Amino acid sequence: MKRNDWFLAAGILAAAAILFCFQIFGNSGDQAVVSISVDGALYGTYSLEEDRTVKIDETNRLEISGGTVKMDWADCPDQVCVNHRSISRNGESIICLPNRVVVSIENGESGEVDGIAR
Repeated sequence: MKRNDWFLAAGILAAAAILFCFQIFGNSGDQAVVSISVDGALYGTYSLEEDRTVKIDETNRLEISGGTVKMDWADCPDQVCVNHRSISRNGESIICLPNRVVVSIENGESGEVDGIAR
């Protein structure tokens, strides 16, 4: 290997180490929040700690209860978002395609590996 190859390999390893450190230490101490976006624009951010009902543009209603989030009501014809299970872990989301509503969890607890991924 030439000298430039060693620099490239060292740079890639350093970038990987930095990303790994952000993944491990980045979310510590932050409060889990629900982020809602409508048509790509941020609609609101709410704490998972506080129970509440959020009306989203007269098309959807979201229920935050007991540290979980569930789409309680929607006026879309397929009702996939309403039938979706409650979410509470980092990166999980509920999406209502007809109304262009995306609900996702940020800074939540990490999920465990399921039986399929093992």
